[in-house]
Amino acid sequence: MPCEGCMERDNKSTDATMEFLLLGFSELLCLRVLLFLIFFIVHLVTLAGNMMIFMAVVMEPSHSPMLSFLCLLSVIELCYTLVIVPKALLSLIVVDGSTISFIGCAAQMHLFVALGGAECFLLVAMSYDRYVAICQPLHYVAVMSEGFCLRLAVACCLGSFAVALGLTVAVFRLPFCRSHRINHFFCDVPAVLHLTCTWGYSPQLPLLAACVLLLLLPFLLILTSYVCIASALLHITSSTGRGKAFSTCITHLAITLLHYGCATFMYIRPKSSYSPARDKMVSLVYTNITPLLYPLIYSLRNKEIKGVLRKMLRRKKIAQLN
Repeated sequence: MPCEGCMERDNKSTDATMEFLLLGFSELLCLRVLLFLIFFIVHLVTLAGNMMIFMAVVMEPSHSPMLSFLCLLSVIELCYTLVIVPKALLSLIVVDGSTISFIGCAAQMHLFVALGGAECFLLVAMSYDRYVAICQPLHYVAVMSEGFCLRLAVACCLGSFAVALGLTVAVFRLPFCRSHRINHFFCDVPAVLHLTCTWGYSPQLPLLAACVLLLLLPFLLILTSYVCIASALLHITSSTGRGKAFSTCITHLAITLLHYGCATFMYIRPKSSYSPARDKMVSLVYTNITPLLYPLIYSLRNKEIKGVLRKMLRRKKIAQLN
């Protein structure tokens, strides 16, 4: 039931003129300059790292399905960072917080959820790739064909964008109270839901459904893949062969743990446990640090990526000499 003073949804000026105020890190006045410099440097390094991996894979004439998935993951991380970080940097410059329109807030939420969901689905595709490579090696080339990988990538993007659109529409159809001050540096779902004037758990149902589709279901599929992989590894008698097979999964496992660890903490919980300060710090790690770590994990743990990067650097040196 809406609280007293809620905005009427049939008011024609509601959506057209309504604005939200992103408070950002307004409580950290003394650390604004330091935080801005840190975030800005992290942002530039993240963009450079993901762009380097994207260019390295694209310039390679032929590459494996896993490299194609890693390339798409880098593109998602680039878009993901550009959707969130510029507004976060602006919130550090503006003392009283930065404003964002109703449409702008909805668009930012939709892109944030859609890109995060696409990453979840893509991690499932990558786990399936590892399952076929280890459990059905003789059929790998036939199963993981270029056409099938392309269809998987398109399905990941379309599925996540559809779920994100449903969640965004459900959230922004709710009545908002007169306070439009979002205690966050972007339009995150829990922070926006905190401003709605509704009672009970009904506003949480769209978020719960999105969590099931974008987090729980993909995680269960990834878990199933790794149970099958573990079972196959137990049948490998050579410890060296077992170690080599498992080493191909380390990159994917590290990325999965990082992604699902933060996402689960942020979204799978009741509204009563919402804490703005804690959520902002977790979101800070989720939107700034993990995209920075992904390229490092790729380049340090994945032999194919290291090989492609070496080739790219070698070509660059030859071009400079010529």
